[in-house]
Parts: sequence; C-alpha cells; structure tokens
Amino acid sequence: MSRRRSALFVAWIGVAVGAFGQTEADRLELAFPTDNDALLRGGGPEFYQYIERDYKGAKSKPWQGGRYGFVRNPIATSAGIVYTRFHEGIDIRPLHRAADGEPLDEVRAIAAGKVVYTNLVPSFSNYGNYIVIEHRWDGASYYSLYGHLSSVRVRVGQEVSQRETIAVMGHTGEGLSQARAHLHLELNLMFNRHFEGWHDTFFKADPNHHGIFNGINLAGIDIARLYLALEKDRAMTIPRFLAQEQIFYKVAMPNSPNFELPKLYSWLVADAGEGRTNAAAWEVSFNRAGVPLKVERRSQPVPEPEIAYVRKGPVDYSYLTRGVVGGRGETVMLTDSGKRLMRLLIYPE
Repeated sequence: MSRRRSALFVAWIGVAVGAFGQTEADRLELAFPTDNDALLRGGGPEFYQYIERDYKGAKSKPWQGGRYGFVRNPIATSAGIVYTRFHEGIDIRPLHRAADGEPLDEVRAIAAGKVVYTNLVPSFSNYGNYIVIEHRWDGASYYSLYGHLSSVRVRVGQEVSQRETIAVMGHTGEGLSQARAHLHLELNLMFNRHFEGWHDTFFKADPNHHGIFNGINLAGIDIARLYLALEKDRAMTIPRFLAQEQIFYKVAMPNSPNFELPKLYSWLVADAGEGRTNAAAWEVSFNRAGVPLKVERRSQPVPEPEIAYVRKGPVDYSYLTRGVVGGRGETVMLTDSGKRLMRLLIYPE
C-alpha cells in the first residue's frame, strides 16, 4: 500500500486524532496496518498469506486459509465439506523482503489508541511476539491485536496515533516459516475483566502469561469485512456492523452482578434504559464465531448457563460453533467447554 493510498484511505474515513485522547463521538477510523491494501481491490491472493493444507493426501496452499472465520481443517459431512477450525483474524502477506527473505514490512496502529499489552516471549503464544492496543469507539473499548512480529517498538502504557509504527512483521509463533511470514491482525471485544480468576479456577495446570489479554477472553470480529463496510459507508459503527450478523445460537445466563458484557458494551443491551434489577436472567445472542451480538432480559431465572436457541441443521453443532454447542438437529446442548466459556461471562458467580 503506497503512503499516498494509505493517506487517502484514512482521510475519507475521518481525520486521525493524535494519541489516546479520543471522545465517544469520534468516527470509527481504520487504516491498514501495513503497506498491503490489496483487500480494497479484491486481491485475495495478493492480500492474504496462504496456509499449507494436506486434505486426504492432497497438498495445497490456499490463500483463503488466511481469511477470518471458519477457513481451516476441512472435514466431509453429510451436508458436504465443512471447515471446522476458526481463524480469529486475518493474515496479511508481506510486500517487502530482504535479500535473505526476511520480511521488512513496518506494522502500524490501525487507529489511535493505547498500548495495553505486549508479549515479548515468542514461546508463550501461538501468536509469537504480539501487541494489543485499546481503542475507544461507541463509548466502549475495542482491542486490536498484531501477531507474529519480529520486533516490537512500543511499550505498555504508550499512546499511539493512527498509522504510527509499532513493530516489524515477522514469523514468530508456532508453525510458521520465513516463507509464510505475515501479520496476524484482529479486532476484538472483551468478555470479562475478571478473566484471570476464571482461568486460575478452570486451568490450574496451564499458566496464563497474558493476563486479561489472553485470546480466550477476546472475541474477534470480521475486520476484513469491516474494512470493506467502511469503504462503502463512512458512518459505519461497530454496533451497526454487528447488527448485520446472523444469530446462530442464544444462551440464557444467570443474573450475576459480575455479568460484564452489559457494562463493557452497553449498546448490546436491548431496552438499555431499564434497570439491571428488572432482569431475572439474561439471554445472549452469538454468531457462529462466538461474538456477542445482543443481550436481552429474561423474566424467568436460570440456575446456570443453558442453550435457549440454535439455528437447526444436520451438521454437528460443535463443528459450527468452535465447540461451544453440541448435538445436531433437534438435539442441542452446551458442551463442557461451552459451559465453561459461558461461566467466564458471569465470573465470579
């Protein structure tokens, strides 16, 4: 992406503000994190880094595996091939390499914000070296994540402006080679600020090196589609964007005082003007990726999280929901891992 093209892209979305001093009225602004802007021209193979696939002995390098969503680990089902592994972000291929093949692409902040986390020990994460930046839009916090970095140029607590250089692209993390070097980019909502206590309760033998910025606690939205939506509509917001998503399942939740979603993202709540005491329980709607789309009050209490709705189909729901929902057809339930994840939303109960 040329610097002139980058500047033009930012200009029509909105004038970038310096540092983290944003107001709730600020327009949603996203710049590309590297010079690669082929997404805007429909250039899938030019934008996404390929993955290496071996399906029933047939080896391939599909660029589609670098997209967001269920794009990996195909299996054959009665309804055809289903891709069962979810990819939380997008993998952006490099445009610049040194003579020895090392990527040289600078990585830049997609919007003004504050650096809230840096992982500088590659072995601690599949993302290798990564950075998390907090942004404020719609009166709420969102978190961009930049993974597989070769070097990090910012520190926790640092305020950054849009398109400020924060790192250099690399291939740190699990399963990457120099040939497949790329930037893994996410834009996330957070589930619960009490995540560390939940993790210590349910994963005693698994150290949490990343605090509340562990990937389990972050729900990634389709940032590539958001870039394209912003190109068509300069006034697009994340609440409006997610309102277009299809609800795949709903979960009824006890009315815990520690139910964080309504506190973190008040726009999720239907009839938000009513007091929290009016709810005997809550019902949370999710898309297939597990991103919360809506929170509604329920008049009947529930003792623990339970499935309230699923979009019926013949394929095992665990393949379609990252293992949160189990069963098929009329048989539906939260899996053990699904129950555990839903308890995160209301932890400590």
